[in-house]
Amino acid sequence: MTRRPGVSISQALASATETRSLELGRGALDKTPDLFVKFFADRPALVVADPNTFAAAGRKVLDDLRTANARTSEGLYAEHKFVELLEQALNRQPAAVPVAVGSGTISDLTKLAAHRTRRRYFTVATAASMDGYTAFGASITFNGSKQTFACPAPLAVVADLNVIGSAPAELNAAGYADLLAKTCGGADWLLADALGIEPLHAQAWNIVQSGLHEALADPAGVRSGDMEALHRLTQGLMLAGFAMQAASSSRPASGAEHQFSHLWDMQHHRHLGSAPSHGFKVAIGTLASTALYEYLLDQPLESLDVQRCCADWAELSVLDRLSGSLGSADLVAVARQETRAKALDCAALEAQLERLRQVWPDLRPRLRQQLLPLHDLKQRLQAAGAPSAPEEIGIDRQRLRRSFWQAWCIRRRFTVLDLAVRTGLLEPALDQIVNRL
Repeated sequence: MTRRPGVSISQALASATETRSLELGRGALDKTPDLFVKFFADRPALVVADPNTFAAAGRKVLDDLRTANARTSEGLYAEHKFVELLEQALNRQPAAVPVAVGSGTISDLTKLAAHRTRRRYFTVATAASMDGYTAFGASITFNGSKQTFACPAPLAVVADLNVIGSAPAELNAAGYADLLAKTCGGADWLLADALGIEPLHAQAWNIVQSGLHEALADPAGVRSGDMEALHRLTQGLMLAGFAMQAASSSRPASGAEHQFSHLWDMQHHRHLGSAPSHGFKVAIGTLASTALYEYLLDQPLESLDVQRCCADWAELSVLDRLSGSLGSADLVAVARQETRAKALDCAALEAQLERLRQVWPDLRPRLRQQLLPLHDLKQRLQAAGAPSAPEEIGIDRQRLRRSFWQAWCIRRRFTVLDLAVRTGLLEPALDQIVNRL
């Protein structure tokens, strides 16, 4: 696969459907007042922050915008009750523009509350911790499960590298892991495209993938706070969000690796008294997905026994066996719904696997080129300060093995997990790969 030069911010903005401006660089925070006036004129602002992000950038934003009010809170979480609280505050100020000052949780809460109160919003990023700043949609826990709610991305974003460089190191490490995940997430999209399930969106693909390796080139620099490394990382994360806008889907930035993270979110997983960050959970999901790919890429799928696979096919009975280990009844209901949405009858499965046999000789080298080797991923994660073994986020090997099956059943998106399940190779793969991770 030929790698083209990376897409610039201006090129990506031209493809974005919702965001009109991104100020990225050292001292970018000083541009907040002019940028706010450009898009919102003299409307008042409501600054949304927690105590940490208020200290990092929120106080300056509040002072610079003058007419702003602030809403800060200890213990903000990406849960629906906090969206409701923010909606109530905004409804008391019909003209106010929400200004999210923070990272993932604050961005998602503000995004959804702004949408529900029928207004656009402004974002000030405080860490290079995730790709959601410029993405449509908000990931919020509702009725016991992590759900993506449709809502627009911000109208404008400010990302000051001085602020990002001062963020806790683990936040930028989490962002590095989230960007690293685009390697195996991209492989999942190539796979789905080759099987005729979900076609590549060429523009969105190029926005994420063309400069990805350059953005990931210096994990140690991300950990040490090197400004050039942080600039590349932050730009890569922002571009991923723009790609999601262009495709009107999270597919450009998310595959099976994110399903592991969503699963552990839905199971309310905690380690050492708190929930591991999204990026850290995605780091382990990326290792798991890549290890599964490496096993499958060594298999002669061009000679797959399709009739055996069809005879063994029992998608919903697998879910029945999994139900007891998933956790809450809400999660079981989500799994049943998502599994049914992607279920195939035997005739459709036979056609899909016959197509796999045909495309595998050409697809295999494309997947190998897209993926980074497992040992390389581990070294990069370690260098960035992110976890490189499941125990580092409190997931033991037995639970990790169960998580492959569970992650498969909670999303209808076609990924390497579906390939392994439908070919009957997931269990043999797990026998070999779980202890390698």
